[in-house]
Amino acid sequence: MIETYFKNDARTFGLSNADCVEVMAQIEKSSFKFDMVFADPPYFLSSGGISVQSGKQVCVDKGEWDKSQGSEKDLEFTREWLSAVRKILKPRGTVWVSGTYHNIFQVAHCLQELDYKILNVITWQKTNPPPNLSCRYFTYSTEFIIWARREKKEPHFFNYELMKKINGGEQMRDVWTMPAIARWEKTFGKHPTQKPLPLLCRILMAATQEYEWVLDPFTGSSTTGIACSLLNRRFLGIDQEKDFLDLSIKRYDECQQPAVATDFRRRIPDLCYLDSLAEAREEAAEYGDSLF
Repeated sequence: MIETYFKNDARTFGLSNADCVEVMAQIEKSSFKFDMVFADPPYFLSSGGISVQSGKQVCVDKGEWDKSQGSEKDLEFTREWLSAVRKILKPRGTVWVSGTYHNIFQVAHCLQELDYKILNVITWQKTNPPPNLSCRYFTYSTEFIIWARREKKEPHFFNYELMKKINGGEQMRDVWTMPAIARWEKTFGKHPTQKPLPLLCRILMAATQEYEWVLDPFTGSSTTGIACSLLNRRFLGIDQEKDFLDLSIKRYDECQQPAVATDFRRRIPDLCYLDSLAEAREEAAEYGDSLF
């Protein structure tokens, strides 16, 4: 049993304030396995650069946790936590890792080195990226999410038919066009690298089923956990920063309010579609078979 910073009464949503590698070592000893892991590790971007937020020039430094320790140590860190993840994934489990060009190639290298099988590299194209202030190269408008499974020969779960239906009856491609986080996602403030709920909901819908266990070793403000709550998945998030975990708790409590949860679902296109399918099934069950 791991020590939690927060857990709900049903023990389906938990947060741990600790080093993720240490917590995963404890989980490994317990023989517990996760169905899926989503990780948004440090991008090592905090180097004094500048960007634009809400029309204002801001420093990109996010904290000590996001500062590079040099290429060798950064690579060692990536290898260490991905190795720990592999040990607590089910044989058919998958891992999704988000990044930019600053760290995603290290991630891909370590995944291959550790014998994961890379399934896809999703390109998340942002509809509202910040402008490029230097005007000396193309505007950064994408992030990448590598999807990999633990074993090369074990089949993994992929909700292919649902993804196809969401995409208008055509196979969903590996380029997803979505905005960055919206105002309604930051009622209590935001994490500096917070991902949008629609993105995490799609990932969970694609790769997990109801009541399965999902881990986020760098949980931040726990967008993964909020998506799990909306989709009836069980969740553990780990972070070393208590301020981010406190923000996670506020966000979790907020989405437990029925009116808020309904509003969130209405704002997420994939969940709107999922709810429409559920309503159609209920209507069919109520009226039974029809002759015409």
